[in-house]
Amino acid sequence: MNRMFADHTGDPMIIAALHLPDLSTASDTSMAFLEDYVLANTEVFTGAGIRRIMLQDQTRRRGAATPQTVAITSALGRVMKRQFPDLTLGIIVQAHDAVAPLAIAHASGADFVRLKVFVGAAMTMEGSREALAVEARTYRHQIRRDDIAILADVFDRTSVPLIDVPPEEAAVAAVKLGADALVLTGSSFADSLDRIAKAKRAGVKRPILLGGSVTADNVAEALATADGAIVSTSLMRKDAAPGDLLLWDADKSRAFMDRALAALPA
Repeated sequence: MNRMFADHTGDPMIIAALHLPDLSTASDTSMAFLEDYVLANTEVFTGAGIRRIMLQDQTRRRGAATPQTVAITSALGRVMKRQFPDLTLGIIVQAHDAVAPLAIAHASGADFVRLKVFVGAAMTMEGSREALAVEARTYRHQIRRDDIAILADVFDRTSVPLIDVPPEEAAVAAVKLGADALVLTGSSFADSLDRIAKAKRAGVKRPILLGGSVTADNVAEALATADGAIVSTSLMRKDAAPGDLLLWDADKSRAFMDRALAALPA
């Protein structure tokens, strides 16, 4: 079993998204700052009991990820794994790229990647995007890293599907095309739960994570339907200013995990 799912058994499958600055508009940000930034915020998450963190590149790019994105994100991932060896680390890049996240994961020692348009095709605010599934699975096998789990989004709420297929059918297809887990996010929290329930009824046996709008107030409800959740915005400091080293709140993170742990079956 991939360590994404084997590690930390007995705790809820919560993934905290640690967003990097958009390096297309913050290219003067130093590596020293970025290293301090990821370590400081990783400390917040791990101190709260969150053991799975996704390092999220947000560099805007029409084509594939830039060499700078690959190099910087790989280096930061290795720093995180070195400082927090028990951390289960994930990678996501803003660019629509099947190869870069897996290459970064391979170089940094990360355990999983998240791919936003895995099946079908979608129109996003940045243009149209086509399925990454075949290229991603092929490349993962080429580098002999089938142990890197693929978390596949199915009809993410930030895009409009260009194929007329119900989300639950697309979810089944994503599993057939190599997804190790799915991320489902509807137009609202209730819609997300409905999509997850329908995907499970359609026969999806792989873990399904809720991809957005999860808070301390609704995490118990989320985990009653989903197998896990991705969280970030609801744990951020309200008083954080642009350029601050610390963006996530330790108290909010601990309160969130307390609620998540309380939701586990006795």
